[in-house]
Amino acid sequence: MSHSSELIAEDIEGYLKAHEHKGLLRFITCGSVDDGKSTLIGRLLFESKLLFEDQLAAIEADSKKYGTQGGDMDFALLVDGLAAEREQGITIDVAYRFFSTEKRKFIVADTPGHEQYTRNMVTGASTADAAILMVDARHGILTQTRRHSFLMSLMGMRHVVVAINKMDLVDYSKARFDQIVEEYRTFAKQLGLENITFIPMSALKGDNVIEPSPHMPWYHGTTLMGYLETVELDAEHLQRSPFRMPVQWVNRPNLDFRGFSGMVASGVVRPGDQIRVQPSGKTSTVSRIYTFDGDLDEAVAGQSVTLLLEDEIDISRGDVISGVEQPAHTADQFETTLVWMHEAPLLPGRPYLMKLGTQMVSATVTDIKYQVNVNTLEHTAGKQLDLNGIGVCTISLNRAVAFDAYKDNHDTGGFILIDRMTNNTVGAGMLHFALRRSQNIHMQHVDIDKQARALAKSQKPAVLWFTGLSGAGKSTIANLVEKKLFTQGQHTYLLDGDNVRHGLNRDLGFTDADRVENVRRVAETAKLMVDAGLIVMSAFISPFRSERQLARDLLEAGEFIEIFVDAPLNVVEARDPKGLYKKARRGELKNFTGIDSTYEAPESPDIHLKTSEMSAEEAADSVIKTLRERGLIS
Repeated sequence: MSHSSELIAEDIEGYLKAHEHKGLLRFITCGSVDDGKSTLIGRLLFESKLLFEDQLAAIEADSKKYGTQGGDMDFALLVDGLAAEREQGITIDVAYRFFSTEKRKFIVADTPGHEQYTRNMVTGASTADAAILMVDARHGILTQTRRHSFLMSLMGMRHVVVAINKMDLVDYSKARFDQIVEEYRTFAKQLGLENITFIPMSALKGDNVIEPSPHMPWYHGTTLMGYLETVELDAEHLQRSPFRMPVQWVNRPNLDFRGFSGMVASGVVRPGDQIRVQPSGKTSTVSRIYTFDGDLDEAVAGQSVTLLLEDEIDISRGDVISGVEQPAHTADQFETTLVWMHEAPLLPGRPYLMKLGTQMVSATVTDIKYQVNVNTLEHTAGKQLDLNGIGVCTISLNRAVAFDAYKDNHDTGGFILIDRMTNNTVGAGMLHFALRRSQNIHMQHVDIDKQARALAKSQKPAVLWFTGLSGAGKSTIANLVEKKLFTQGQHTYLLDGDNVRHGLNRDLGFTDADRVENVRRVAETAKLMVDAGLIVMSAFISPFRSERQLARDLLEAGEFIEIFVDAPLNVVEARDPKGLYKKARRGELKNFTGIDSTYEAPESPDIHLKTSEMSAEEAADSVIKTLRERGLIS
């Protein structure tokens, strides 16, 4: 397995050139905890003879300190570098390692086996061409084995090796091997996993890893390395797919050069090829394929190039250049499968950022059709997705994007969701298909617009969004403000939290998911009223910053005024005008904001009213004064 070619001594440049053009296979090891994933990778690195003497010495020393092999070299320590990993003997974070043989180069990702780190496994699998699913021969198929198998099928893994490890601990039993193979085949059939290769091995002893094992003469299949060196690379598969190149950068160093840079995600492109740019649908012809080392006659999947076109058409970062015969699709609503990767749950109605290739758009999960129990594959109903939850969802975007179904192209069909407030990656998803509704529903033009309606009322429409804990004084102050505006002849309406829940939102409860939907509906209603030319007062707890930002984003600049009605918890509990805090403290009211549900105070409200230090009348006058200062009223 080591690099022992005679070319090294005879023609080093020829040797380097030959290895420069070797194919690269990305694969992961996954499976349940302590099934031997890290040990296998350590064995592959050791056998490749790419470890330096000082690394081997360090591993020998660490094996005596942290090892789990009774003083023998513990190969897992080559991969598990974190102190917590070594202390616990588990993998926590994804570790990437490179090695090569005479035939191929490899990048392997060692993914965690614990359920709580499932998201890390998804991260590692997102760029892999193949997966090695480790199974401890003593324990057989476990829950996490099924979980990772489901994720592999979900992510369209085309090549799967089930490595039945630790055969040395079951006396190299063929009967045990056959039993596990039969059990896994039955399970994999439900997932639609195909192209599965089963290999009995001992990663620790090296059986069937590099060389056929003398201890299992009954096995006549390939070794693990034999499989890895011959399996078809996805790059070869992608080159046969339709041409796709997401535009990463418009390359314009001077007035005479305008190219579009990006990595070819699939297919082949040549000068003279006709292309279509999505989502605009404009067409042109490729005139040059430019690179730093000169022009190319063709570019294939995996190459980063700059395309020059014959026509001056509008193309921006995020657009997708396709072949004209089989262009990418465009849509703004999809069915998708989501894997949730954050402690804070996914709440339908909450806006997130979606990164799809080089495109970044605002996205909202409008419906969770069902969740998937990865242990039983049962479909269950749910209003939210928790950490590691997997669900089939409907997702809506703020504009149309170019895409392919994930099963056809991972680069243009896979996406991540990002929290708008923290910029954390919170979910990963796979697009199934566009929903027809997005193609059949269009905005209807009307002649009488917001400006005309506002002019007729002699006022500037706006939303005064009162937020704060229950009992802080939102409804009282909003009611006073409306009376003052009405007295001055302004056209107003008050949307009160309790009143709305008797009608428009009477189907909603008080879970976090229902609170998000409650605010979303109110925000959309307030937007319609602003379009009618009204000054709208909205008095809701509206506990989450994300949804208040959603309401602000629906309106034009200057039309949304966030008013923080601020009173400490001990003050509002003492007031307790509806007796709700007492019920919540007795446990009779669940998910009550401030007690067992979070309230996220505004960080920079437009108006800050501290109602423990001022009367309701003074607070209302303060609001009216601000409206005059901003020119909303005279």
